[in-house]
Amino acid sequence: MEKLIKANGAELCAETFGDPSDSPILLIGNTMLTWPDDLCERLAASRRFAVRYDLRDTGRSETADPEAPRYTLRDLVADAAGVLDAFGLPSAHVAGFGAGGWIAQLLALDHPSRVATLTLVATRPTAPGPADPDLPDHAPELMARFMQRPQVDWTDRESVVAFQVENARHTAGTSFDEAEARANIERIFDRTVTGADPGKAHRANQMGTVFAALDTGDRWRERLPEISAPTLVVHGEDDPFFPLGNGRALAAEIPSAELLVLPGTGNELPRRTWDAVVPALLRHTSA
Repeated sequence: MEKLIKANGAELCAETFGDPSDSPILLIGNTMLTWPDDLCERLAASRRFAVRYDLRDTGRSETADPEAPRYTLRDLVADAAGVLDAFGLPSAHVAGFGAGGWIAQLLALDHPSRVATLTLVATRPTAPGPADPDLPDHAPELMARFMQRPQVDWTDRESVVAFQVENARHTAGTSFDEAEARANIERIFDRTVTGADPGKAHRANQMGTVFAALDTGDRWRERLPEISAPTLVVHGEDDPFFPLGNGRALAAEIPSAELLVLPGTGNELPRRTWDAVVPALLRHTSA
C-alpha cells in the first residue's frame, strides 16, 4: 500500500512489498513504477522487503516546478537515505535504474554504511551532459528523435501515451512488447500529481526531464573505486540511450563488480528479462 512519508524534509510517496523482517531492498527509479508491481512481488515472494518510492516532482510525491528544481542531485541522495530512515532501516540492498543509478552510486559513496549491496541497471558513471571521451554517448538517431519538436500535448492522455509508446519503441531492444510498455505509460500518467502545470508534470514523470535542469554537483566517476558495497551491474546489450560501454565502465571501475548483460535489451527492464535479472539480484542480495 502506498503512503506518504517524510524523508530529508520532503514529502515522498513510498510503497513496500513483503515482510518488514525480511532483507530490505531499496528500489530507486524516476517514479516508483520504474520497478513494476509484479517484479516487486517476485522479490517479496523470495524473502525480500522491497521498498520503492517516487522522487520529488514525480508520482504522488511533492511537486513544484520540475523544470526549475529547488533541490540538487545530492538532495535526492539524502532523500534516499531518508526513505530508509522512514522505514527504520539502518541499511538496505540498493538498486537504481537509469537516473536512479546516479542516486544509488552516490548513496554508496557518500553514505556507505547504508548500502549493503549495490545494483546498477541501465545507467552510467557520469551525470547528464556530454559523455566522457572514453564512453559511448546516446545513439545519434535517438537524440535526433528527442530533439525534434514533439507533436504531443502533454496534458492529453491519449497524445502522451502515443508519443511515449514510440519513444519506448526506440529505446527498447529487439523484442519490444508494446502492450507492456503502453500499460506502464498509462499508469504513470494516471497517478501523476500535476500541480500548477500539468504539462510539465507529465513530461517530468514520463521522461525524467527534471535531471536536465538539476544541479548535479561534482563529478563522481573518479571516486567509483571507493565503493565498498558488493556491486552488480545490469545492462542491456542494445541500449541506445546509455550504450553498453557505460555498464562495462561501471563494472570495471567499481572493485570486484559483476556485469550481467541482457541480450536483445535496450534501456528497459521488461518482463522477459526477469528470469535472468531476479535470480541474479537474489544471489547478489543473499549476503
